[in-house]
This record gives sequence, structure tokens and C-alpha cells, in this order.
Amino acid sequence: MLKLILPVLLAALGTGSGIAAAVILAPEPETAQAEPVGPCGPEQEHAAAAGDAHSAAPPSENDFIKLGNQFVVPVVRDERVTSLVIVSLSLEITPESRDLVLSREPKLRDVFLQSMFDHANRGGFDGYFTGSDQLDTLRHGLYKDGVAVLGPALQGVLIVEIARQDA
Repeated sequence: MLKLILPVLLAALGTGSGIAAAVILAPEPETAQAEPVGPCGPEQEHAAAAGDAHSAAPPSENDFIKLGNQFVVPVVRDERVTSLVIVSLSLEITPESRDLVLSREPKLRDVFLQSMFDHANRGGFDGYFTGSDQLDTLRHGLYKDGVAVLGPALQGVLIVEIARQDA
């Protein structure tokens, strides 16, 4: 009987300690704070005319297109696939070039995928692959290759999602 009580007592003590630690170390709940709302109606027009800091920002001159499918890039080491990197991209383009981008999307996807393969082969997806320097290198390569396809219509390449799944 004593052999049964001791494990149960230790399990209860461990569970209680874990719960107490979770309660003590839990982050403080954030209270919702209302943000000030700017004026509406005629007052808004007056504030915008006066150049008020709370007036609406001017709309962006460029458009954004999210490329439909994700890019899957294998990372190969010693003739083995060691991980897969999944990347989603959006393009910042001039407003009048939406049709151009859609018509050249297959070529664009091809050059982007090749650029990501090259980045993987240089070790760009190894280790701390989400560091600013690594992502800037990838983004610059994608932009350079994208401009070769779209010309000045391409204003920027945005890495919307990136994840690595190790094998």
C-alpha cells in the first residue's frame, strides 16, 4: 500500500508545482485599449484640408499581386534532401502592369524558382535563414530576376511567408 501512495503523492506534487509555475509565469493579459477615432463627415474633410496628422494617408501608388501558389525549394546536402523550404511571394507593381504580370506569371515563377534554388545551393536556407541579411539577399536576387522578366513594372518583391521543414 505504501508503495502505491508514494508515486501518487509525487505525481500530485509535480502536477501542482507545474500548475503553480504556469500561473506565476503566465504573461499579463493585455487589456483592450480603444484607439482614438478621427472625425467623420464634414469635420474629416476640414481636418484633411488642414493637413491634420490623423487624416487618412494617401493611397499607395503601386498595386500588389500575390502569386497564386507557394514555392517549394528542396535543400540538398551530400546528395540528400535535408529539408524543404516553402515560400509565398507578393509583387509590388505599377498599377497599369497587372495584366502584364498575369500574362508572364509562368516565366516569372520559373525565374523565381531558379533564383531560390541558387540561394539554397549557396547555403541561404541553412541555419538562421530568416535573418535580415539572408532574406535581403534572397529578396534582391528575386527582384533582379523579376525585373529581367517584367522590366520597370516590378517595383518590389515581398516575402509573405517562409518556412523550413527539416527531414
